[in-house]
Amino acid sequence: MSDVGRTIAEKILSEKSGTGARPGDIVKIEYDVAASHDLSTPQGVKRLDAWGASVKDPDRLAVVPDHMIPSHNERAQQNYTTCVEFAEREGIEHFYRQNETGLMHAVLPEDGIVKPGDVVIGSDSHTVTYGALGAFATGISYTDLAFAWAEGWTWLRVPETVRIDYVGKPDDWVRGKDLILHTLGQLGVDGAVYQALEFGGPLLEKLPMDDRFSMSHMAIEAGAMVGIFEADDTMREYAKGRVDGTFTCYESDDDAEYDQTLTVDCNGLEPEVAVRSLPANAKPIREVAGVEIDQAVVGSCTNCREEDLQVAAEILDGRTIAEDVRMIVTPGTRKIQQTALEEGWMEIFNEAGATFGSPGCGACFGEHIGVLDEDEVAVSTTNRNFIGRMGANSSEAYLANPASAAAPALAGELVNLERGVV
Repeated sequence: MSDVGRTIAEKILSEKSGTGARPGDIVKIEYDVAASHDLSTPQGVKRLDAWGASVKDPDRLAVVPDHMIPSHNERAQQNYTTCVEFAEREGIEHFYRQNETGLMHAVLPEDGIVKPGDVVIGSDSHTVTYGALGAFATGISYTDLAFAWAEGWTWLRVPETVRIDYVGKPDDWVRGKDLILHTLGQLGVDGAVYQALEFGGPLLEKLPMDDRFSMSHMAIEAGAMVGIFEADDTMREYAKGRVDGTFTCYESDDDAEYDQTLTVDCNGLEPEVAVRSLPANAKPIREVAGVEIDQAVVGSCTNCREEDLQVAAEILDGRTIAEDVRMIVTPGTRKIQQTALEEGWMEIFNEAGATFGSPGCGACFGEHIGVLDEDEVAVSTTNRNFIGRMGANSSEAYLANPASAAAPALAGELVNLERGVV
């Protein structure tokens, strides 16, 4: 077994633990980044204070209030205040105040805090997003977070790896969101529990980083511990433009052993949509075309980046949102918001009748803005469509890519974007 090659996940955990890590091993890891937001940080602080402990290495922490910013009630403001006081008390440099914050899973790669080869732990299940950068990134509990703060390390079980190769040529409107929805439809919501999904194949070689973040982000929806991309020039160039210092991009050995390998044939793949009430309930959007909607959402840490906003703006340009439809657009960070302003996308959204929200989680989790009423229907670029996720239990959410979310806002119903036609 010792002579068998290793996967990307095994290589990173071997390097960080100083062991020959193999699937099933429990390894002690000195993480590179421990990330938390305004819902999770206060929970970790409670545990830290109960133990009478303090943060061992504040330089490795990142605290990014993003779920309920700006605060919409007293509880939200109390959470934010706790984050401020914790950051000041512990000397946490990577703390994002309200006037500089954005979505945690967008600002950390953008600012070069997360880099290829890192081990990232976060008290949010979508910490897996950073796998797009070739990092081993996974979510942990509040208690595990507080322990990691205090001790500077954490335990991780080395996962088996599922290799997924994407081949073929999909339709013009297909994005990374469609690829991962299609994959979830094949794997199911429990198809990769505590495993590493390793994304590769010729179709992904030219896939933009924005789409890669969407794919890694939703690996958790199959139960995966991490969704990691193999290294290539696109990943390296993205990192070089943001990271100070050196980093390591890992690739699996040719003789690495996988728990399973999948080839996803994307020839003729159409834009997909996940129907109520699981992300894995994926099907071509044409099969549900005509379903009337009340709300359209473009944003969340799944699809909040420049290319996401750009494609939505191109569809809305010169048009008006249907009278009975609400549309919410939220950029991932203030830098992305500034780009939207400079490129004229913000003006397009405004003139079309959309609501342009501040950088943050927005309507994703039915807590802050855009909450759905009884029996309302939304099409959204967010990550989950669980019952009650975005509002009332009787509401419905269809998950889609930015183009497939913007077009229904104009039509008032789900529509199939034909090849080459807006």
